[in-house]
Parts: sequence; C-alpha cells; structure tokens
Amino acid sequence: MKNYLLLLAAAVMLSCNTSTSSPADVAQDQMSQESKEPNFGIVLHGGAGTILKENMSDSMEQAYRQKLEEAIRTGHQILEEGGTAVEAVQRTINILEDSPLFNAGKGAVFTNEGTNELDASIMDGSDLNAGAVAGVTTVKNPIDLAIEVMRNSPHVMLAGKGAEEFAASVGTELVDPEYFYTESRFRSLQRIKESEKTQLDHDDQQAALTPWEYRDSKFGTVGAAALDRHGNLAAGTSTGGMTNKRWGRIGDAPIIGAGTYANNNTCAVSSTGWGEFFIRGVVAYDISALMEYKGLSLAEAAREVIQKKNPALGGDGGIVAIDKDGNIVMEFNTAGMYRASMNKKGDLQIGIYGE
Repeated sequence: MKNYLLLLAAAVMLSCNTSTSSPADVAQDQMSQESKEPNFGIVLHGGAGTILKENMSDSMEQAYRQKLEEAIRTGHQILEEGGTAVEAVQRTINILEDSPLFNAGKGAVFTNEGTNELDASIMDGSDLNAGAVAGVTTVKNPIDLAIEVMRNSPHVMLAGKGAEEFAASVGTELVDPEYFYTESRFRSLQRIKESEKTQLDHDDQQAALTPWEYRDSKFGTVGAAALDRHGNLAAGTSTGGMTNKRWGRIGDAPIIGAGTYANNNTCAVSSTGWGEFFIRGVVAYDISALMEYKGLSLAEAAREVIQKKNPALGGDGGIVAIDKDGNIVMEFNTAGMYRASMNKKGDLQIGIYGE
C-alpha cells in the first residue's frame, strides 16, 4: 500500500509539471520563434505621374493590378525560397519589362525619331557593386544586361552600340527593334509632336493631349528593391525614358545614386519621376545618406527627400525602398504611382492612386 501511494503521488506531480501551456505562453513562443527567422521583403514600382482613377477604365485598372501582383509574387517567392535579393529584383523587373503596360522593355516610349532607347541599372548592397546600360535599342530585357555589366565587366555603365556589342558577347537576348513597338505609345508620340507643331500655349497644349501625356511625357519607369534572407539588399530600375526625347537624352534610371542605390548598412532604393531632377538631387543615395549620417529612419529620409528636397528643385515623382530591417516605404508626390510590396509574412499591398 505504501509503494502504491508513493507511485500515485509521483504521477500527480508529473501531471502538474507537464500541464498544457496557456494560450499566452504559446503566442509568446511563436513570436519569439518568428523573431529569430531571417527577415526579407520586396517592393516595386511601375512609374509615377498623373494617374487618376477617373482616367482609368475598370478593365485597365484590373490589368495593372494583376501585373503588379504577378511581378511582386514572383520576386517574393524567390526570396521565400532563399534566393538572393539581386535575383528577386531581376525577375520582378523582367515581368514588368515584358508587359506593354509599363514604360520599360516591351512598353517603352518612343523618341523624337520614332525609336525606342532603353536604360537600366542594378546595385548589390552587399559589396556596392553595380551595373548599368543606357540607350540600348535591341536588348529585350535591359535589367539583364545591367546585371551582366555588374558581374562580367570591369565597368559600371555601358551605352549604345558598345553596350549591345557587350550584350552579344555575353549571350543576352537581343530582339529586332520592332519588338518594342506598341500602338498606344506611338500614338502618344504623334500627339505630342503635333502639339509642338501647332505652337499652342501651355494650357492649350496640355488640353490637346490626354490628361497625362503633356506633363507625364517625362515620367515612366519600373523598379524594385529587395532584402533577402541572407541580410543582403539590392535595387534595380529599368525604363524607356521620356516620350519624344532627343539627342540621346538619358534620365536617372541608369545613374547609380540617382535612380538606383543599395547599401546593406542602410537601404535599397529605386526611383521614378522627372529624371533630370532626380539626377541633380542624387535622390536614391540621398535617402541612404540621411539614414547613415543623420540617423533618420527610412520613412523619415524618404519623406524628407521626396516631399521637400526634390520638389524644392522643381522635380516630382517617387521612390520605393526597403531597409536592412525589412521596413518598406513607397513615397511619392504625384497623383499616383503604380506600386506593390510583400513582407516576410506574405502581406500583399498594391496601390495605383494617391490613396
């Protein structure tokens, strides 16, 4: 009997020690486990400008939202599976470059001469390596060539025919320039050129074009910024430039520090807007510098540059960025900006207008 009582007491004590944890304890353990997992995330833009809901049909808005979601999910999956930030940025931008909806790759705008001249850049925040191309006319996906310049050349930027010769030497996919023709972009060029010929004043000229064509002939770019599970940041940007541009004009998209910047110590940034002012303000780098030297958060730095410093110069547009801790910012001072993001948890955000 004595042994039986001892065994019973031991069983009761064991039962007490292995009692089920409370819901609060379970939640705390789960949060602790999540905090130990490497952070990652990705954000993209498809251009900023006078993007107003009243000018957008339901079907067109749906088309944009579907393509933005496809692009951001493509990059997010790469990161989720342990891929690099550079790869995620590249594949995300490829989706946008292959769509006629955006002013990059297939949907590139036309120059004054009726051609398509494309620019792109990429930057790896782990070592500050970078690559860029400008004024290419036969490269299907300019962001791919920018990565080749970064990885397989001693240079940072190649332009024009030389860039295309390099593309052929490294096996980058080339296409006939006709590939970039889209009827809507060509009609936009014709309307802008016709309005120039009639020498209308500013107000009449703006009215002669569709709501965004006059002012937003300077806008239109795609880009992405990502943080991978290894703690590395990357950013990339690709564009067809400015409608009706002349004389080999190059904007901020291929300029490291203006259109693209990434540094593991701070953030990764891709810009979109009036390129001349983004170059003068060194916008992408300025955001990183405010974080590094002034101790601002990514949100504070982006707000300072996009809402104050850049407009003070006369420029407008926006940026998307992600910092070393996975914080994401989509800041713009125009009526709208095509944008999307996904964080570690898979939370999806898609926006077009100024909501």
